[in-house]
Amino acid sequence: MLGLRGKLRLQTERLSLRLPQHADFRQWSDLRRQSAGFLTPWEPTWSSDHLTRRAFTNRVSWAARCHRADTALPLFIFRHTDDALVGAITLDNIRRGPAQAGTLGYWVGAPFARQGYMREAISAVVHHAFSDMDLSRIEAACLPENEASRGVLERAGFKYEGVAQSYLQINGRWRNHVLYANLRHDRRGRTDVGF
Repeated sequence: MLGLRGKLRLQTERLSLRLPQHADFRQWSDLRRQSAGFLTPWEPTWSSDHLTRRAFTNRVSWAARCHRADTALPLFIFRHTDDALVGAITLDNIRRGPAQAGTLGYWVGAPFARQGYMREAISAVVHHAFSDMDLSRIEAACLPENEASRGVLERAGFKYEGVAQSYLQINGRWRNHVLYANLRHDRRGRTDVGF
């Protein structure tokens, strides 16, 4: 869905998702700083300049370039009631041609965790990816012990597909990840896996 001035904006019942803008820096850096302990176990190690304005400016430029090139869709998530930044979600590594696929990544700030915001945002991005971007497959991965992330993916219609060994460096270590996928025309039914 296109919002003001033709820029992409996805709307849900409680949220608005859009590309990051330079004016978002203070909210983003404050939320990331406040949530550092909450996010550190699940994310790659932050660079020494992670929370600086310069790094954020580069992030905004990268987001705009990727969106124009159709290689990624990096969105910030805002709550309607007070325009508070809740977190971010990125559909990255978009592959066209026979694959028509992308990889989903996301984070939510500590004050907004476990309130259903990320499930709502994932559902909006998945719908946009399938209906407007014509993707066929969306992949996601998380640490096996990240029960909150696994749960939100499953509630959003993603199915467990397996384990990738040494998939990403998280908090300074190569870590195995569980793999999930959501298919536009998914006929697989529910996948029950022993954990």
